[in-house]
Amino acid sequence: MRITKVMLTGLIAALAVFALTLGGCATMEKEIAKPAPVKKVACAVKGKLVRAMSPEAKLVGLECMHKTFDGVKSLAVKVSLQNVSQEEQRFRVNIFLDNDKAVGGLIPRKTKKGLVKPGATASFTYFFKGQATPPTGMTLIVKTMAK
Repeated sequence: MRITKVMLTGLIAALAVFALTLGGCATMEKEIAKPAPVKKVACAVKGKLVRAMSPEAKLVGLECMHKTFDGVKSLAVKVSLQNVSQEEQRFRVNIFLDNDKAVGGLIPRKTKKGLVKPGATASFTYFFKGQATPPTGMTLIVKTMAK
């Protein structure tokens, strides 16, 4: 029994020394790769943005940028909406580009945490996969979902 404890202690010490020599000291600073800065682009040429909004929703922000999505340079459109009604809401968002590409979805995407409270703001980023050029025109449609 005594020999087993001594051997186990020696084995643990040897593994610790091996780990320190192989991995280096824990206090060493390691270089962390930073993501490339995101450059925002215009969502549409002036006068080519068409909005059809539900009266319960207010468009707080619309940002377009190029990001990588599934390994492909894509157009990312971040839509931020504020609930201006007195009831909790869920919004359906549809975005159409002039080149016949379209995306859409729900805000909030899942209802497990609840709907958008009155006066609260919610946002989601929609991706146009493979759209490497800025859009010339955009149509944004926001509707409320039936409860």
